[in-house]
Amino acid sequence: MVARILTIAGSDSGGGAGIQADIKTITALGGYAMTAVTAITVQNTQGVSAVHPVPPEIVAGQIRACIDDIGVDAIKIGMLGNEAIINAVADALEGVKVPIVLDPVMIAKGGAALIEEEAVWALMQRLLPMASVITPNAPELEALTETDVADAADMLLAAQELLNAGPRAVLAKGGHLDGDQLTDWLVTRHGHQAFVSARIDTRHTHGTGCTLAAALACSLGQGLPVAEAVVRARAFVRLAMLSAPGLGQGHGPMGQQTVWNDVTAPAPVFNQVTLPALDYAASVGFYRLLGLKLIVDSPADGYARFEAGNGVTLSIHVGDGVAGGATIYLEALALDAWVKQLEATGVVFETLPRDEDWRWREARLRDPAGNRVCLYHAGDDRRFPPWRV
Repeated sequence: MVARILTIAGSDSGGGAGIQADIKTITALGGYAMTAVTAITVQNTQGVSAVHPVPPEIVAGQIRACIDDIGVDAIKIGMLGNEAIINAVADALEGVKVPIVLDPVMIAKGGAALIEEEAVWALMQRLLPMASVITPNAPELEALTETDVADAADMLLAAQELLNAGPRAVLAKGGHLDGDQLTDWLVTRHGHQAFVSARIDTRHTHGTGCTLAAALACSLGQGLPVAEAVVRARAFVRLAMLSAPGLGQGHGPMGQQTVWNDVTAPAPVFNQVTLPALDYAASVGFYRLLGLKLIVDSPADGYARFEAGNGVTLSIHVGDGVAGGATIYLEALALDAWVKQLEATGVVFETLPRDEDWRWREARLRDPAGNRVCLYHAGDDRRFPPWRV
């Protein structure tokens, strides 16, 4: 059964953070996203210009409506805004026995305050004891523990102190600290673990905290242990940052919707094929002509890697194996038009598009090394044929 993930957070009109980032993340990770909107914000990549809180009873009503009918496997809590909403959320979640990830959203990327000062105490008293994991960044750690956090060591000490306030785990995020390396600390009552990675140099960081917490909640709801869930969530955030669409003038949104077929899937994922090649230049030219994007070009090694439209990669390697033993399938919606375009460039087909008994429309040809290539359109019959087991 698909994991049912409820996100309780504010709406970002720019689509980069909050509820919008959570829905994209949960969906990309295979979960079913439900929402309880706590506030409507007027914002874009350059900042938040207005916040309209949702009445507490409406927030609580959204929570109950989702849980009572659909059910829930994990919950992510983000922007809450004020004490009344915090209390309403805490009351609505009383007795709910699923993992809860609390992202203590306090300040927006552009610097706008997203929670009233007097509400921080209510957050500490009502929601921290409910949290399976709380995910503060360095400024939020400072606010919650009233200690200075200047480096990774300070962050670890503050996270250990925050653990005493009731959550079962603290994931302290080091993105706000200086340095080329980024260190996050996972602290539990059984010890602590550092997660270290190279910092990505990009301005497209809007929604990183929301995305991490949503990915963590989805992973926990799908049954992953907390440390494995952290690894998966961090990998998802990095891939989303690297896939950013380049929108906006300020802190741009990430590309959650383009994280496909990668290490974030809990089950084995088929996402890479390497084909033998004989002539490097001819094979590179052929697959570029088919519309694949060249992302690794190493003629000295006889190796190239291409990316398809859904993120799956295909490599060619001169001298690696015997050509002709496999068939590579590339799908397109407008198959016939694609084949006509290729024919116009001189590509020779063994079989032009035709409908097969197995309900696929196929055209067949060979690459310069003799490997068989099938261009096809199957629609829902690829994964959901009438005879699916």
